[in-house]
Amino acid sequence: MMRAWMALWRDRRGSMAIELAFAAPVVLCLILSGVEITRYVLLNQKIERTTATVADLVSQAETLTGAEVDNLFRAGLFVMDPFDILASGDIVVSSIVGENGSARVDWQRNLGQGDGGSRFGAAGAAAALPPGFAVGDGESIVVTEVFFEYQPMFNGGGLVDGVIGQVELYNTALFRPRFTSRIAYTP
Repeated sequence: MMRAWMALWRDRRGSMAIELAFAAPVVLCLILSGVEITRYVLLNQKIERTTATVADLVSQAETLTGAEVDNLFRAGLFVMDPFDILASGDIVVSSIVGENGSARVDWQRNLGQGDGGSRFGAAGAAAALPPGFAVGDGESIVVTEVFFEYQPMFNGGGLVDGVIGQVELYNTALFRPRFTSRIAYTP
């Protein structure tokens, strides 16, 4: 009996399969987590570029119409590609003007499936500016905000569940108009 136990103890056949069975879930988890984190970082970069691109394009205009703003939004869609902002997010462009020592949202446009709400306020209302930021009388700024509802690629009880959960990503860009003190907008 002892001889059979010793032979079994020395037998190394199948040890590779056991090691693989222990290592495969760990390796798979690392690979899928890496893919998810890379996708999250890429999406954040796309949102930052989209915000800056749309704000830069709007700030170069002296006057804008609704159709021209739609064309500028299309440029933002190209920057966001392959992520679909129309299905999972919102781009909001606002013009904020300084009047009588306070700031107000002069006009605002949005594109996407979001509620169209801006963290800076609604068109015609007082603007909620970041602390320490002021818009002088007769000056204006162009504010672009991008909201995106991030959905993890690998979700629902898997190995990488909880690496990055569902979250709303947000970025903003503030530019001064380049060729005028205030961009005129006609819908």
